[in-house]
Amino acid sequence: MDRRFLFVLGSARTGGNTELLARRAAEQLPEGVGQRWIDLTEQPLPDFEDLRHDSDHVRPPSDTPAGLLLDATLAATDIVIASPVYWYSLSAQTKRYLDHWSGWLRTPGLDFKAAMAGRTLWGVAALADEELSVADPYAGTLRNSAAYMGMRFGGVLLGIGSKPGDVLGDTAALARAKTFFAQDAPLARFPDDTAGAA
Repeated sequence: MDRRFLFVLGSARTGGNTELLARRAAEQLPEGVGQRWIDLTEQPLPDFEDLRHDSDHVRPPSDTPAGLLLDATLAATDIVIASPVYWYSLSAQTKRYLDHWSGWLRTPGLDFKAAMAGRTLWGVAALADEELSVADPYAGTLRNSAAYMGMRFGGVLLGIGSKPGDVLGDTAALARAKTFFAQDAPLARFPDDTAGAA
């Protein structure tokens, strides 16, 4: 299957450090690998409404932000969450995107979980702290989401940057960006998965 990358930009700042780092990593993708970039500030999703015990979710129309993101997600082999680390986790708009996955899981005829199984989830994030372990909750959210969906997880590319353009001075992050998408992405597993099943 030809690889098709969806980059979901979840920053409150256009062209911020996270996007700069994601674009550096994307430059290394082989020619012919599809790339689609969607900025969640330009395609704002409505708040997620949990209808589990009331009624079925309805597939959102393709001309709405939710429908556009659903179609783009289903069309991708690789989904890259490019969100800065905000309060040790994902940005609000990125979390809202993942919340909508819950609705797509319960949309009749979509079989979203089966469609996503085997695809790869990646993360790219800039953070202001030089202690990268503060991003562990961020990485855990993505890893556990991938494990639940039966997806592969390529990990999170982290860079240090606060002011616009700072991340371009993080030479270690830029070096990791050169090979980030070339690495093997194993099947995601929950931390307590001692049996080796996702």
